Amino acid sequence: MENGAVYNETTEPQAKSPRRPFGCTLRHLRGWRLPIKALQAILSLVAVICEEIVEACITCGGRYFFEFISCSAFLLSLLVLFVYCTDIYQTFGEDKVRRL
Repeated sequence: MENGAVYNETTEPQAKSPRRPFGCTLRHLRGWRLPIKALQAILSLVAVICEEIVEACITCGGRYFFEFISCSAFLLSLLVLFVYCTDIYQTFGEDKVRRL
């Protein structure tokens, strides 16, 4: 009896997990949560663009604060979409993602 025959009869090939394009999944943002997060990212991007259109101002303190807040909101909403819609959520684990 050959060694190859023994291993072929007793071992099973490991099942590969189905590959998703770019590891994208919508399992963690179901229902109304996905459209709301996408709308949040779009609106914060629009706020950044509108703020950049303004060329001159008399007192610019509020404008710089608005720029900081709108840019931060855009980047954080992209981060949330990225974490919840990719395999990173499963890699880190639910408890670490919630703490983050």
